[in-house]
Amino acid sequence: MNTASPLFSQPIAYRDPGNILRQLRHLPGLRFLDSAQRETSLGRYSFLMADPFSTLIVREGQVYRDEVLLEMDPWSALKTTLDAFSFPADPTGPPFRGGAVGYLGYELNHTVEDLPTLPADHPEIPDLWIDLYDVVAVFDHVQQAATIYSSGFPEQDPRARTSRAIQRAGWLAGYLQPDGKDNSCENPSPALSWQSNFSREAYLRQVERIRTWIADGDIFQANFSQRFTAELPDGFDPLSFYEHARQINAAPFGAYFQYPGFTIASMSPERFLEVADRRVETRPIKGTRPRHGDVQEDLRLANELRNSVKDRSENTMIVDLLRNDLSKVCIPGSVQVPVLCGLESYASVHHLVSVVEGRLRPGLHAVDAIRAAFPGGSITGAPKKRAMEIIQEVEQIPRHVYCGSMGYWGFDGRMDSNIAIRTVLLTRQQAWFQSGGGIVYLSDAAEEFQESLDKAARIFTAFQP
Repeated sequence: MNTASPLFSQPIAYRDPGNILRQLRHLPGLRFLDSAQRETSLGRYSFLMADPFSTLIVREGQVYRDEVLLEMDPWSALKTTLDAFSFPADPTGPPFRGGAVGYLGYELNHTVEDLPTLPADHPEIPDLWIDLYDVVAVFDHVQQAATIYSSGFPEQDPRARTSRAIQRAGWLAGYLQPDGKDNSCENPSPALSWQSNFSREAYLRQVERIRTWIADGDIFQANFSQRFTAELPDGFDPLSFYEHARQINAAPFGAYFQYPGFTIASMSPERFLEVADRRVETRPIKGTRPRHGDVQEDLRLANELRNSVKDRSENTMIVDLLRNDLSKVCIPGSVQVPVLCGLESYASVHHLVSVVEGRLRPGLHAVDAIRAAFPGGSITGAPKKRAMEIIQEVEQIPRHVYCGSMGYWGFDGRMDSNIAIRTVLLTRQQAWFQSGGGIVYLSDAAEEFQESLDKAARIFTAFQP
């Protein structure tokens, strides 16, 4: 590990990064961390990168780095990989200037708890895929400025590293120059025919089963979802879909990850975990109402959510769970709840959002923090292990990326990640996503079914011309 060589930076012209994706789409490892909703403090930065120098994949319980099998668990492999490269933190600079970018699939829950496994229905989707990037374009939407940061990794010799850093910054800058072409959004496809893995009646029955487990004292809450699947027409373009989706579903934790054989498009509003300057923050969402075109009705729905005993109870349960998760890795007494059940409004829904934070204990890594809290409490339930067992029993399918996490782990020790909700997986033949909500004893099955449809509605719309 060598930190003597400086991090090279190169200012470039600011443009909306969502309008640049087409210029990079043919590059390997294209990743876009997209803060498309910019009117909040969470939406200041977006990050664009391609052509990673190393890859970590978990498939069928086996961990591979650059196609070499590693005899270690995924979390140790990620820590070891990150620890091979580092540069000093800059508290005045952007939060990410190079490092690991990728996703943690929900089924990594088997690495933190002893849980039964489900047959893989999409074996082409690994449980984890994380790439290491030495060069990244950072877009500051507040300052309307853009900068390329280049570390020169994996070179370790200072002179070789500096030379590579300059060369790679110039390489990426060349792709980000205006190309004179019309990069505007295209209509993604004809309207698709969606099928759920549950009928309305079957969904309601499973909600009642969960309420019975709650009444029996097994759990207090469980997150339950249905999967929507559609066949894609020949020539369907995932990038056109995402360009359209990010316009109508703007979110602070969006992402577009392009892989061989599949693509992930996320419009997530929810932060899972951030680590910055040893401060750990999670922002669970629990409680939802649809937006309405009429201003007065929209305000009524927001106030109804803000005052809902059921939704506030659901949110508070998860806050307690996450306080416990963070206490495993934070300095005793440092875990606090500065915001409890705050109202946040997005393009299609209102949410209740809380903030839980703490100080990471000395000697622990950002990866230790995410392992302690994975999967997020807002998309599992409480108690977490039993809730995950019940989720598996009622859903009967792997979640894959859904309710896992997408984000970055910087070479300077910072990290930020989303909860992968409002997230679509696309192969050459199919698109699918899941939508659901937290079930508590006070839940009404029909209302829970409708809530899952309300959350899904804007994704359906994003697929329409």
